[in-house]
Amino acid sequence: MRDSFYERLTALDQSFLAFETPNAYMHVAITAVFEPGSLATGQGGVDVDRIRQHIAARLRLIPRYRQRLTCTPMRDAIWVDDESFDLNFHVRHASLPRPGGERQLQRRCAEILERPLDRMRPLWEVWIIEGLSGGRFAMLAKVHHCMVDGIAGVDILAALLGTEPSVAREPIEAWSARPLPTERELLGEEVRRRGRAALGLLRGVRDALRAPRRASGDLGERGAALVRLLSRLGRVPSTPFNQPIGPHRRVDWLSFELATIKEVRNQLGGTINDVVLTTVAGAVGKFLARRRVPLDGEFRTVVPVSVRGSDERGQTGNRVSVWLTALPVHERDARRRLAIVRAMTARLKDDKDAMGAEVVTQAAEWTTANVIKLAAQFINAARRFNLIVTNVPGPSVPFYLLDAKMVAAYPHLPLFENQGLGVALFSYAGTLYWGVGADWNQMPDLSEFMGEIAESFEELCAAARQVRAAFAPALHADAPARSQRRPPLTVHRGSALTLSAAPAGVRGTGARARAASAADGLRRAVPAPRIDTDRSSRSRGRPGAQQ
Repeated sequence: MRDSFYERLTALDQSFLAFETPNAYMHVAITAVFEPGSLATGQGGVDVDRIRQHIAARLRLIPRYRQRLTCTPMRDAIWVDDESFDLNFHVRHASLPRPGGERQLQRRCAEILERPLDRMRPLWEVWIIEGLSGGRFAMLAKVHHCMVDGIAGVDILAALLGTEPSVAREPIEAWSARPLPTERELLGEEVRRRGRAALGLLRGVRDALRAPRRASGDLGERGAALVRLLSRLGRVPSTPFNQPIGPHRRVDWLSFELATIKEVRNQLGGTINDVVLTTVAGAVGKFLARRRVPLDGEFRTVVPVSVRGSDERGQTGNRVSVWLTALPVHERDARRRLAIVRAMTARLKDDKDAMGAEVVTQAAEWTTANVIKLAAQFINAARRFNLIVTNVPGPSVPFYLLDAKMVAAYPHLPLFENQGLGVALFSYAGTLYWGVGADWNQMPDLSEFMGEIAESFEELCAAARQVRAAFAPALHADAPARSQRRPPLTVHRGSALTLSAAPAGVRGTGARARAASAADGLRRAVPAPRIDTDRSSRSRGRPGAQQ
């Protein structure tokens, strides 16, 4: 008889189950747009059966995709094999009225994201959406946040896709569900788990006594980071998108070339994330001014920070901490706004503030699911932050679904209670893609907010042009004159914003900048990782820096 299998969720993974409410669905997602390749059918559709066969063959790389949730006698969540796994339930087919445009695709994605995942089944879905112009199609992949963070999500995407076009039919490995654990097994393992945790604590005390100076310094750093985190957990002022959310969503997106963002960074200083946060701060400031909303207090933003070690790549689960920081939304000057953000993020790194949230998640491993649920309810009951901005680094080479090239990839972030707006970013093949999700009632003007993101970024581009012109007058004799006039924001289908002045042209609705297809870059073979889920659920990574 085969041995039974189960795996306990970490406290951080369980927290995303606790945060979920009837209106706040805790799944992350990505909308990827593909050229049709050989997947195009004679009727102008997509060969979904081939896609299902391909995904079925790749499931060997993602064991978690055939596992569902159940609970121990202590009500802690665990993963077990799904004895009724049905791939057809998870890989679904939808169509747009042809020729479908970007707005129609966004509305269809919003409708799909409004549907909670079924907790009686593995917590993922892939939707193939055909009907886009030019024979293209989209793949909306959504997975519960208790299963992945941003980096793990990229690893799963890499397991489903490839870095070279291929039409080869991969074999499907035989699979059968392992037996469920008995209640006696679960109780026994819980006792052993608590014992191991107690022994680990004793070993920590022993090591601290052997090296008191080093232990004291580490404890002091973690304690100080925790105090700073707790000091920032007070209520924040209300904004138009910080009301109780409803069940319906709006989705919008845009993109900028990474080379342009790096040029802004090189001219003005900071990191790519500094440029992103400065752009968001400027857009929020413009939004509040347009809505004529005074802000009585700081605009607090959650910035997830990966603490996943290199040895933890290819594993599911969450390995993140957070920064809680105030964005300078009222600073109108783009360069000064960036300087404030740079100083803020440098201080957060120097003070190792990500340790504070990590201490909380490590301590939560000693608690039960009921305690985690109460903590989630406490956070949901009041406004502790205004906005989440997450930036996930993706591959620099193109991905392919069989031989269909992925030309765009827009990420989607879940909305928490009292958080009607979320901003997610994903870098892919030379482009930074922005996916913005919003509550339907709180953000009827989401398209205008997207225009304000583009305007805020253009202000940084203009500042970078001025710096470049000032330091290279011989090479750019006419640059000072150009830098004195702000170029109009225009719609460029097939290109993204650049540091050069955009020529006058057709304006998009709300002055929206539109996405570029992913640039053709270096193609090199990278083996698809196996997503390791048959492992101990205890966190063992080392802190990592935000890129």
